[in-house]
Amino acid sequence: LVSLLVWQLAVAGHTLWLCANAARVAARAEVVGKDGERAARSALPRGLESGLEVGKSGEGVRVRVRVPFILPRWRTPITVAATAALGRGP
Repeated sequence: LVSLLVWQLAVAGHTLWLCANAARVAARAEVVGKDGERAARSALPRGLESGLEVGKSGEGVRVRVRVPFILPRWRTPITVAATAALGRGP
């Protein structure tokens, strides 16, 4: 049971890392006039795309992803979110 809990925490941490990367990719895309949601989707594994939410957060992009459960066919109610913003330059 402890091993399953530790593994689930590792999955949650990895999901948060992927979410932060997707937010950075989406912010970069929007700075150059591209679709941020499409860019965020391309930065995530297919299994995380179903719970993806992308939206504006002030000057940046906020990405929210549902954390997968280590047992197949079950979903956790836990989500992680990350925000990224890039300046448009001079």
